[in-house]
Amino acid sequence: MERRCSIVNAPREAVVGTQLGEARYDLETIFHAQYGRIARVIARVIRDPARAEELAVEVFLKWSRNAQAHGENATGWLYRTAARMSLDELRSQARRSRYESMFRIVRPSPTPEEIRAVNEERDRVRFVLSAIDPRQGEMLLLRSHGFSYGELATMLDLRLASIGTLLSRAQQAFRKEYIKRYGEE
Repeated sequence: MERRCSIVNAPREAVVGTQLGEARYDLETIFHAQYGRIARVIARVIRDPARAEELAVEVFLKWSRNAQAHGENATGWLYRTAARMSLDELRSQARRSRYESMFRIVRPSPTPEEIRAVNEERDRVRFVLSAIDPRQGEMLLLRSHGFSYGELATMLDLRLASIGTLLSRAQQAFRKEYIKRYGEE
C-alpha cells in the first residue's frame, strides 16, 4: 500500500481503506495534490486557463468513477486522460468554429432592436424621398433597384448622356434634405 501512494504522489492519508489488498483513494486529497499540474497541462494545449480548470475537474470526476484507474499508475491515468480531453476540446473548438462560420453565411435572425432601427431608417428614407423633387426621387428609387443608366433613360424618357448628371444631382438633393431633417449620422 505504501508503494501505491508514492506512485500516485499522494500522501498516505489519501488511502482510505483496503479490501482484499486493494486500496481506495480519497478523491479530495488526490485532487489537491494533482489538480494544479493537470490544469496546467490542459491549459498548455488549449490555451484557455478557465476552460482548462473546468476540464481538469472533469478529469478528476472521470477518475473517481473509474475504479480501475485507482491503481498503481493513477497519476499516469490522470495525465493521459487530461491529454485526451485537451485534444478532444481542440477538436470541439475547431468543429464549433467551422459550424459558426457556416452559419455566418446564413444571416441570423435580427434582434428586435435591429428590426426597429431598420424600420426607422426606412421611414426616414421614405419621408426624404417624398420631400424632394418627384422626378429625382423616382430616379433614385429605380437606380436603387439595380436598373442601368440605359434602362433609366428609357423608362424616364431622358437622354442617356444626362443620366449620370441627373442621378448625381438627385443624390445631392437627397443628402441635403436628409441632413436638414435628421442631421449627419
